[in-house]
Amino acid sequence: MILSGGKEMAKTKPFDLYFNEYDKWFEDNDKIYLSELNAIKRFIPNDKLGIEIGVGTAKFASPLSIRFGIEPSKRMAKISKEKGIKVIKGVAENLPLKKESMDFILMVTTICFVDDIKKSLNECYMALKKEGFIVIGFVDKESDLGKLYIKKREKSKFYKEATFYSTKEVLDYLKKAGFIHFDIVQTIYKNQNISVQPVKSGYNEGSFIVIKGYKN
Repeated sequence: MILSGGKEMAKTKPFDLYFNEYDKWFEDNDKIYLSELNAIKRFIPNDKLGIEIGVGTAKFASPLSIRFGIEPSKRMAKISKEKGIKVIKGVAENLPLKKESMDFILMVTTICFVDDIKKSLNECYMALKKEGFIVIGFVDKESDLGKLYIKKREKSKFYKEATFYSTKEVLDYLKKAGFIHFDIVQTIYKNQNISVQPVKSGYNEGSFIVIKGYKN
């Protein structure tokens, strides 16, 4: 069993109300979505037990063959379940997982919505097995896309209450939580849905960053 006790305290209202608009973004921006998915794929194994925290409507978990997800939004959890994901209701700050139960944890654009990033990463660290790893995908606040999201945040249904981070800030939080040996890739160099964009090592060029870090 991977389940444990949990406590709920998430900002789920916009995701419960506008879940159709959330899904439509991926349809309207399919090339950007595939670019992000390709970047995350670099770090997701086929033979390990993993879970996505903030699984949403399984836009990433499903194509990556991740069987488990944690999601506080009832509407989004329902959609994920219909796609075959075993969804556990919960939040990152108090994961309903047993200690050292997972080989890897995935978080995609989830850290900007958590109430406490430090506690969330500490929870992930405890839930990972020895030599397990975390994979975090996010929009860098110092990138062109990040600056655009911040500028338009007040008008956004989803990002109004979001907190954006730079790559250096995320790395610092991961290190403080105990993670080591980082691999980083990037994509989305122009916010244009014309073609699938390449995945490169490192950061500072792309807007969408994926970091993999191992449990110490």
